Amino acid sequence: MAYTDILYGVDNHVATITLNRPDKLNAWTAEMDADVRHAIDAAAADDKVRAIVITGAGRGFCAGADMSRLSKISSGGSPGNVVQIARKPDNFDQKFSYFLAVPKPIFAAINGPIAGIAVCFTLFCDFRYMAEGAKLTTAFAKRGLIAEHGSSWMLPRLIGPMNALDLLYSARTVEAAEAERLGLVRRLPAENFLANVQLIARDLVTTSSPRSIGVIKRQVFQSYFQSLSEAWALADKEMAESFRSEDFKEGVAHFVEKRQAAFTGR
Repeated sequence: MAYTDILYGVDNHVATITLNRPDKLNAWTAEMDADVRHAIDAAAADDKVRAIVITGAGRGFCAGADMSRLSKISSGGSPGNVVQIARKPDNFDQKFSYFLAVPKPIFAAINGPIAGIAVCFTLFCDFRYMAEGAKLTTAFAKRGLIAEHGSSWMLPRLIGPMNALDLLYSARTVEAAEAERLGLVRRLPAENFLANVQLIARDLVTTSSPRSIGVIKRQVFQSYFQSLSEAWALADKEMAESFRSEDFKEGVAHFVEKRQAAFTGR
């Protein structure tokens, strides 16, 4: 598929989605939203892909929603698809929560400034890596807006209610070092940043079973809506199925034979 506002490529088990409006600091558009959804779905369905990395072109990650759209709304225009009132009831099929249902790890490679809606969608990534010197702001309260797209639900689960309220109420600028201290991101040097995130992703999904990663991801995020007994029952069921998998046989074999793993994901 030819994309409008992103670039997409696959190399050595890692799919990379690049937000590609560098002249606008990759400001979010409806076209970008659709492109990212299609690319995520394509990567999830591709057996050659074991991990997904999302980054930004140029010096920024994503400056948030395209301000030209917000200006039109503030002047009396229709919000259109910026606000979507009618949602599907599935917890894992909201605007960005579908990331949680992808059976492959998703890495946000935050290479530069990130604001607003971009902060929202990175909250639903498995990992957030941030380049040294990059800055973050939730932005909403300083625009007369509210915590949108699940950020009021996910952010407190990641960094605790008080820290989340601080970032949401104040919309202050947070540098990578503080974001790391809060537990929101992991920080890496700006030099060779994307290549290093891709290497971390590749190492993860080649040294560990892709099948195991997919099941564990589902266990963790389903547990947000389960009791302990329900989570335990699911683990018992998944463990029994794991014993019948090719990756379990390979996991034992490579350990006994003292060699690198050759997992198939089956």
